[in-house]
Amino acid sequence: MVSVRKIARSPIAWVFTALVVVGLGAALVLFQPWRLVTDTTVNEAVPTAGPPGGMPGIDTGEQPPRTLATGTFISHEHGTSGTVSVLRLADGSRVLRVEDLDTSDGPDLHVWLTDAPVLEGRAGWGVFDDGRHVDLGQLKGNKGRQNYAIPADADLAALTSVSIWCDRFNVSFGAAALRAV
Repeated sequence: MVSVRKIARSPIAWVFTALVVVGLGAALVLFQPWRLVTDTTVNEAVPTAGPPGGMPGIDTGEQPPRTLATGTFISHEHGTSGTVSVLRLADGSRVLRVEDLDTSDGPDLHVWLTDAPVLEGRAGWGVFDDGRHVDLGQLKGNKGRQNYAIPADADLAALTSVSIWCDRFNVSFGAAALRAV
C-alpha cells in the first residue's frame, strides 16, 4: 500500500497541486463568484441642460428633458427589473435614463442600445450581439438610477432596444424594448 507521505513527496503530486491552484485562481478571476452577493447602488439625478446659446448673467433656468422613448426591463440570464427612457436635453444631446434598476452584479456588464428584438426567456439571452449595437459604457451599478450619454450619430429609429449585456459571457442579463412617446 502506498503511504500518504510517499505521495506527498512525489513530483507528480506537486505538479497536480500546482495545476489545481492555478486552475482555481483562473476560475475566480474569470467567473468572479463574489459578484453574486455584492450590490452597487447608483442614484444619479435626472440630467438637465440650460437652453443653448444662453446669455451670460441671465438666469434662464433649466429646461426639463423631453422623453423620446420608454421601455420596461424583462429578465434574461438574471432577474432584472426597472425602466428606461431616452431623453433629449435642451442642448440637443440625448441620454439613456435607467430608473429603479434591480439586477445581479456581474463581470464586465455594459449598457447596449441594439437593433435586436426583445424576446422573453432563454430565447433572448444571446440575440443582442447578432446585429448592430452601440455600447453606452460599463454598467455603473446593478441597482438604482443612472444616466448614459447617447452618441449624436446613434440612429434611434434603428436602435429599438436596451440590453444589460455581459461581455465576458456574451449574454443579456435583461433587456427593454423602446417605444416612441
